[in-house]
Order: sequence, then structure tokens, then C-alpha cells
Amino acid sequence: MTRKCFNAEGAVAVGPYSHAVEAGDLIFLSGQTPIDSQTQKLLKGDIVDQTEQCFKNLFNVLQASGLTPDNVKKVNVFLTNMDDFAKMNEVYASQFSAPYPARTTIGVASLPMGARIEIEMIAKR
Repeated sequence: MTRKCFNAEGAVAVGPYSHAVEAGDLIFLSGQTPIDSQTQKLLKGDIVDQTEQCFKNLFNVLQASGLTPDNVKKVNVFLTNMDDFAKMNEVYASQFSAPYPARTTIGVASLPMGARIEIEMIAKR
């Protein structure tokens, strides 16, 4: 069985994985770090800038799969510093409308390329 995958020009993969994979009505979006797709480099800046870039990358993947933020059902956020939670949460709130997707936020020791945040999503057609 082959996988139906989606890749977006406005997102970056730093390893051997697809940006998103479809399984029935569900689309599993791989975690996106705040890499600028134009420069292929980690976006420098505070947690607000990095969170916005993660969402920009993820929403490009959603668009490539024919979906919008309204299709997102679950979000997982990984932070290297839980002191960034409040500012991340402010950006997060501006990306979706109520009722918001389910979410888990986890503190981690480190992320690829020194990112402060990584976000992954599950969406449904």
C-alpha cells in the first residue's frame, strides 16, 4: 500500500519525511520548525516570530492538501522553554477560531537546528 503524501513549497523538511500523509479522512502533518522556506534557515527572533513561522509553514502544507485551519482537529506544540508558553499561546489563539482544536503543549530538552518551538497537526477532511 502506498502513502498519499502532500508536500508544500512553503514548508521545509529537515529529514526523510513527507510534510503530510493522508489516512482515510485524516491528514497527519509532520512537525514544522520555524525554518524560512526562502532562506532554508532557522528564523532568528523571539518565540512570537518563531511561532508565527511554524504556523505559516503548516498552513502552506494544509493548503497543499486542500484544507484550511478550520479542518485542524488536534495540535501538538513542543517548546524548549515553558516560559515561552504565554507568548506562544497568544499567537496560537490568533491562528484559529472558536471552537479551537484540541491541543497538547510539551516541554522538551531540544529541537532540530536549535529551534525554540515545533508544531504538528492532525486535520480531517
